[in-house]
Amino acid sequence: MDTSAQYGQQDFNLPHDVVELPSKGKFYANGKSSIKVGYLTASDENTLLGGQRQNDNVIMTLLRNKIYEPNFDPMELLECDVEAILIFLRNTSFGSSYTFNLKDPKTLKDFESTITLDEISVKVATIEPNTEGLFEIMLPVSKKMVKCRLLNQRDTQELQKMMESYPDGVVTPVVTKRLERTIVEFDGSKDLSEISSIIANLPIADSKHIKKTMEGAEPRLDLTRVFNAPSGEKVTTRIAFGGEFFRPFF
Repeated sequence: MDTSAQYGQQDFNLPHDVVELPSKGKFYANGKSSIKVGYLTASDENTLLGGQRQNDNVIMTLLRNKIYEPNFDPMELLECDVEAILIFLRNTSFGSSYTFNLKDPKTLKDFESTITLDEISVKVATIEPNTEGLFEIMLPVSKKMVKCRLLNQRDTQELQKMMESYPDGVVTPVVTKRLERTIVEFDGSKDLSEISSIIANLPIADSKHIKKTMEGAEPRLDLTRVFNAPSGEKVTTRIAFGGEFFRPFF
């Protein structure tokens, strides 16, 4: 099977540029620290417009179409690398100025805010993975050693679908299910069913310690901004990368 057709354009000679990945490729089997990404085309406008009408996953479609690397599955990408690619696609197509609406908390009226995407910096990870790309964490209460991994796009999407499958009124096990994907080894055991049982009874302090540690493990784009509303109130927001990141132009 030709996986290049599955994961991107077959013609890798199309116009493209090289995007440096914030993760430096440390968590990918191929170790790529940069990838070739094509420019948005007229055909991609169809994707953006069609996704707007049909509520499709526009972002993943763009990634599959614009990553010009054979045998590279966009579902394996970390969030920080996805964001870097999306900023490249938008900058090279529409410019780095990004205007969006916020709500004034005092008057409840919308107001426009603008940022320059070129000015977004990368927050460097505070801890380094081991040679397997895993993070070794000593739990403060259980006093057990766990090995954890960063979640990729496949994990995020599958967790989202699972959460959405629960009926209204039913408590969704968001914390435990996320931990089940994050922890790959607990006190030397790699047995998934055993780890799942341990997680269900994991002290909250240990759970929070894992979450806090892993938040510092992945390099992230600094996407939080504070704006002054017309009323003088300050509004803090985080730049989002959904379909609306591209659609204002359509």
